[in-house]
Amino acid sequence: MRVVLAEDLYLLREGLTHLLNAHGVEVVAGVDTGQALLDAIESTRPDAAIVDVRLPPGFTDEGLRAAIQARRRTPGFPVLVLSQYVEQIYARELIAEGSGGVGYLLKDRVFDTREFVGALRRVRDGGTAMDPEVIAKLVTGSAHLPPMATLTARERDVLGLMAEGRSNAAIAAGLFISEGTVGKHIAAVFAKLGLAASDDHNRRVLAVLAYLDGSR
Repeated sequence: MRVVLAEDLYLLREGLTHLLNAHGVEVVAGVDTGQALLDAIESTRPDAAIVDVRLPPGFTDEGLRAAIQARRRTPGFPVLVLSQYVEQIYARELIAEGSGGVGYLLKDRVFDTREFVGALRRVRDGGTAMDPEVIAKLVTGSAHLPPMATLTARERDVLGLMAEGRSNAAIAAGLFISEGTVGKHIAAVFAKLGLAASDDHNRRVLAVLAYLDGSR
């Protein structure tokens, strides 16, 4: 089986490549952006793609949107999403067509290499491989919740430190995480609070105001 792997973290991308190669899966391209994923699929014609949800430059849903675009270009093209996050809106769109060849697994819940490769092969063959937690979130949804209630505990931690006026570097030091991870969490906060990029508004300030209002 030949696959394209879209993952922005170099060490994780290399580790997955070696793991897959050891189990008879050839990674024909390892990329770190949504556009690079589409280009690699076009040039290498792989059997499937493994895609992280959040890729540069925005670290919100670029990978998932690229996967959807790939399946629009080639209906039924097999895609296995492997991520830390459940992006409900685009995940629903990815699955909604019902043609199979779709998987969505959470990184921190993959404990067995053989099961992972088995899930990949099932997706390649037109089946599905869905983490139960993903299914639960898609079924229950979160449309009835206020935006602040959709933030994860870590995203609230980051937003709380933002409200204290801390820089990304200070937030990273306070939470013992990298600045890149802080940037991903902040991008997720902006997305969940509906704060689209704008020249007229400071999204950081607006996010803090939402946090303070929700904490009353």
